Amino acid sequence: MPACPIPELTPMATVEAKSVLPKDWKADLGAPLALDLTLPVTELLRRSTSRMPQDIIEALVASRNLEAEGSRAANTLDTMLENIKLADDHVAPLCQDTGTVIFWVRHPFGVSQRQIKAQIRAAVREATSRSWLRPNCVASLSGKNPGNNMDPFGEGHPVVHFEEWDQPEIEVAVMLKGGGCENVGAQYRLPDVAIGAGRDLAGVRKCVIDAVTKAQGQGCAPGILSVAIGGDRITGYEKSKELILRKLGTPNADPKLDAFERQLVADLNTLGIGPMGYGGKTTVLGVLVEEMFRHPASFFVSISYMCWSSRRNVLRLDAAGRPSFI
Repeated sequence: MPACPIPELTPMATVEAKSVLPKDWKADLGAPLALDLTLPVTELLRRSTSRMPQDIIEALVASRNLEAEGSRAANTLDTMLENIKLADDHVAPLCQDTGTVIFWVRHPFGVSQRQIKAQIRAAVREATSRSWLRPNCVASLSGKNPGNNMDPFGEGHPVVHFEEWDQPEIEVAVMLKGGGCENVGAQYRLPDVAIGAGRDLAGVRKCVIDAVTKAQGQGCAPGILSVAIGGDRITGYEKSKELILRKLGTPNADPKLDAFERQLVADLNTLGIGPMGYGGKTTVLGVLVEEMFRHPASFFVSISYMCWSSRRNVLRLDAAGRPSFI
């Protein structure tokens, strides 16, 4: 079948011209208490919701080229690629579900986390008012929607993780995690007699295959599976979500886990579930695995499922306060 071309996104000069950041904007990192990240985080959200990372585009194109011409799998992947181009051209959300908004902030000593969190919340409110984000934050029991993506208590949404590091730069990563893919995540406690999984990599493999088989086309396949081995019930899930920030095609630092990841991708793509559950050779785009330490009595396998519309981006302020998006 003829090869599917990689969609050409809007030139970066056009993206920069539409930025909400003033030209030559930079932060004064020498005055951390006067630091205001509201505008750069707003720009981070604008780019994240409308512009697909290049590694995801290339994975989708490679998958499209494996599918039979005229098949539902090929047509579905074609539609996904067309959607990517349209969203980028019009600075419109890649998906109507702009997801749970999750941030990871790494900063040097002296930065006020309380201040940065308030600025992130202001950026989320602004992005929601511009319809770059859909208001996705509702009260659990009443379903009441405040309309601005704000948990009024300031803890549940947007989700913000902080880490102080020994570098002068500031890094803000964001992920937009859709509700459908979040619903098909899973956590296993090994040993698991029901699926015959023991406390080893073979058992982890059974957990991943079981989770994908149960998901079928839900979660908007082809998905990206991130797997945390160990930790506790909370840290395992947190790590599995953070792993989704890793670019597809980046080798695992652990050679054993790198081989395990590649074998799992091959195995999962033989299940025949395919894009959106329509059948085909592409059920997952990638698998990302990390080992954590654990309590001797516990062995958790925490699996986060990310949809094909894997919206993530990173804002980096260098030591001079100049922003870049990577």
